[in-house]
Amino acid sequence: MPLPLFILFSALTLGFAVAVIANRNPVTAALCLVVSFVGLAALFIGLSAFFIGIVQILVYAGAVMVLFLFIIMLMDIEEEERKHFDRLRTAGGIAVGIGVAFLIGGVLWDFDYGKASLDDVPVQFEAAITLREADADSGIVRSANATAALREGRLKDVALVGEKLFNDYNLHLQMIAVLILIATIGVVTLGKKDSPAPDSGSSGGDKASES
Repeated sequence: MPLPLFILFSALTLGFAVAVIANRNPVTAALCLVVSFVGLAALFIGLSAFFIGIVQILVYAGAVMVLFLFIIMLMDIEEEERKHFDRLRTAGGIAVGIGVAFLIGGVLWDFDYGKASLDDVPVQFEAAITLREADADSGIVRSANATAALREGRLKDVALVGEKLFNDYNLHLQMIAVLILIATIGVVTLGKKDSPAPDSGSSGGDKASES
């Protein structure tokens, strides 16, 4: 990815991420999060991770954000009032932010793999084919289309990601699906408004007065 585009999409992602926290209107904050997701998807596409970039738009910026907006409107969340922070809380928040920034910077500084370019780390197709053949001999199901693409020197990221998810992390995937379903049911239950009970006393008095 060219450096100007990387700076543009990085600023877009970080700027709208800050706007999510700064906005007191929940709907505006959710829409800012959508734009932040789009900027992050552009960064993934610029790194040649096309599948992750498309999923970022379809799943997060699409389905998940629609669910967020549905929950916000269902619970009828109003605009948050401006809070007044004293000096001690403000200083504590700034200190925590600086500490997290130094922590992230230290991790990135010591992460040697992040300093290498993708062009300097070629895909080892022969090693991948050998490993897949060994897994097939052990009874592990592998995608024939992905194996054929690797033999041709192509990387089918969609098939490989799906194969990895449903072979090695199938249980984890099902647990996350059940957790999201339980959370959705809980939000709908909490957001349900109770209908006012009929006032039997007043209705009986009205009937008595009419008679």
